[in-house]
Amino acid sequence: MAVWDDVVGQPAVVAELASAAQAADALVTADHGEGWQPGPAANASRMTHAWLFTGPPGSGRATAAKAFAAALQCVSPDRKLGAPPGCGFCDGCHTALIGTHADVETVRTDLLTIGVKDTRDLVRRASLSPAGGRWQVIVLEDADRLTEGAANVLLKAIEEPAPRTVWLLCAPSVEDALPTIRSRCRLLTLRTPSPEAVAEVLTRRDGIDPDLAARVSRSTQGHIGRARRLATDEGARARRAGVLRLPLRVADIGGCLRAAQELVDAAGEDAKAVAEEVDAKETEELRAALGAASGSGGRMPRGTAGVMKDLADRQKRRATRTQRDTLDLALTDLAGFYRDVLNLQLGASPDRVANIEVLDGIERIASSSRPEQSLRRIDAVLACRDALDRNVAPLLAVEAMTLALRAG
Repeated sequence: MAVWDDVVGQPAVVAELASAAQAADALVTADHGEGWQPGPAANASRMTHAWLFTGPPGSGRATAAKAFAAALQCVSPDRKLGAPPGCGFCDGCHTALIGTHADVETVRTDLLTIGVKDTRDLVRRASLSPAGGRWQVIVLEDADRLTEGAANVLLKAIEEPAPRTVWLLCAPSVEDALPTIRSRCRLLTLRTPSPEAVAEVLTRRDGIDPDLAARVSRSTQGHIGRARRLATDEGARARRAGVLRLPLRVADIGGCLRAAQELVDAAGEDAKAVAEEVDAKETEELRAALGAASGSGGRMPRGTAGVMKDLADRQKRRATRTQRDTLDLALTDLAGFYRDVLNLQLGASPDRVANIEVLDGIERIASSSRPEQSLRRIDAVLACRDALDRNVAPLLAVEAMTLALRAG
């Protein structure tokens, strides 16, 4: 299996990255120890030191970046026979893909932002020479969450890259990166893969039943991560079914308020479940690292209270992020419901409905409302997402949305 096999529905992107990886391999082979710096010769090649992967959620931009990182570390002997880098089997590819390669640092955040301190640590890591003699690769999956100060710290590192360092930044769109950063990166734009392509990879890679894979891929309209979660998590499918019943429950004000409360509560329960799974382990590991006494009721050494408080604050921010992400996912499903309603109102065949499992409800609302009402309802869902991004209290934002859905 080549490293590109999980980059779904992106043939042009794979071709460009494979070509760049081959050029990078030639640069390493030709390097006699002086190190590679981007200059006229390097700019003329297919390889460069900074890349910006953009694409809508679910397009697989982080997967493409990690596949490229693995190809850059490929040490397959077949390369000497002309085979392109990225075999997927050699030690370089394998360790890069599973996250244990010494020269590949993958950064993702479960918080709302990436700050200056973390970015400076990353820049220091990027300045090191690669331990394996090939490339020092930094994959920043959430470049859109850099604060302005953090982005400026990163900018200097991209302007003056260390020899053999490659930055792979991922963001939903070009506009999510500072103009000064994106102007110094080679842009790759991924598209949403087709549901058929997603279903195929779920069946091949994850062993999902073909019928279930086809159903969840259609429901999520090609969002790879969400499709896999629905296919492998029965609870996620049940929560999604509850969200898709919401449009049928907003006939009166009481129903609107109850539906809003239940949606926010469900997101809070998801955040709590994540916290219970991760927080206790993190806390115990930190206590052990700080030398908590095991025979005295777990008493902490003096001077460590501040460290424990920092961890608690971080965990609280993560819970907030998890709740918002869960709500955003529910709102995406809700917008998809009304998109299906609008399609039927505009004459589309029921066979084109994405959320086929709730076709009866979609047809009911489509026949009892007008297309302009569906458009206003979609706008209300998007306005709720914007309000959550602006830190509006979740219950207040969702209540305003459900009341707008009722009004149409």
